[in-house]
Order: sequence, then structure tokens, then C-alpha cells
Amino acid sequence: MIKIWLIRHGMTEGNRHQRYIGVTDEPLCPEGMELLKTFTYPKPQTIFVSPLRRCQETAEILFPGQKVRIIDQLAECDFGAFENKNYKELSDDPRYQAWIDSNGIMAFPGGESKEECAARNLEGLQRAVTTCIRENISEAALVVHGGTIMNIMEAYALPKKEFYEWHVGNGCGYLVELDSFLWGKDRRILQVIEKRDGEEIH
Repeated sequence: MIKIWLIRHGMTEGNRHQRYIGVTDEPLCPEGMELLKTFTYPKPQTIFVSPLRRCQETAEILFPGQKVRIIDQLAECDFGAFENKNYKELSDDPRYQAWIDSNGIMAFPGGESKEECAARNLEGLQRAVTTCIRENISEAALVVHGGTIMNIMEAYALPKKEFYEWHVGNGCGYLVELDSFLWGKDRRILQVIEKRDGEEIH
């Protein structure tokens, strides 16, 4: 059995203002750094991170001095024309209303669709799990993005829930467990063991 912590990065300035922050490579804000220091997670054997700065900074605060492994496919969705904007700034954009009406299924203008992003994120998870199996790692952490966690959990987690029901705040996440034998047979299930809550950031 392999245990994996799926942890969302700390708060950024864009998060503070409810902006769509995907490919924007912004750092944690000072408040986000301080808040992360209130979280404690068990020390994993290995840490996988998104290539974006906010995830790498989060891993350094939560797991100081530990080496991280970057997996490009774990990055957040490319929000295209909506990138670095919030709903107020987009409220007069008919493309935004069309996206809302599609229940978030339609591709972001100039960016990724939910389906494209999910396929990429699941490929990243597979790379992490394969590494754990090959190196006999029993506990790992993925320090990634809210959307990445929601894509992974919607696809594989038990009990089953819809995408948005897996939302977690900055610095929060889930502990899941998988059976490496079954995973290797394409019976991919992540059993939820714990949800790590903290102060939700809005």
C-alpha cells in the first residue's frame, strides 16, 4: 500500500483576489507563507511538485530541506484569456458567461479544457505512482494546485464525488491510499483516509 498526501499550495496574491491563477508563476504572498507555518504534515519519503514557484515554495516551508521532484504534468490549468482575472473583471465578457453556462466544461478561450487538463494531471499522478512503486516508497506527498487535486480526486477517489466537491483551501489537502498491485492492473482507486482542513482562504 502507498499513502499519498495531496496538498494544495499556499496562498498567493492572486488567490487573495480570487483570480484565475493557472500558468501565472507568482510566488506565495507574505500572509500565505505565515499561514503555511501553522500546518503540520508527516514527513514523506519523497515529494513531487508542480513546476510552478508557488508549489515549490510551499514544499520548502512544509518540508524544509527535503529534495523535491518536479513533474510538469501536475501544473494547474491554463486559463487562457481568463488568466489572472477574477469574476468581477470577466462579468461583461460573453465568453465567460458561455463558459459558466457550460458548467466549466467548455475550454478556456486560448487555454485548456477541463478534459485536457485532467488528462495531463492524471498522467503526472501516474508518473509519481510509478516512481513510488519502482523505488518501494510507501509514503509520498504531491504539492500541487487546487485544480490538480480536484481532477485526481474526481477520477480515482472513493467515495465518489463531483469535481468541485473536492475543493480544498490553501495549504490543505487529502491523505489517500492505493494498492500498488491493483493500480498496476489498471484498477486505480484512491481510498480517502483523511482530509486536512485549515483556515479556508477565500
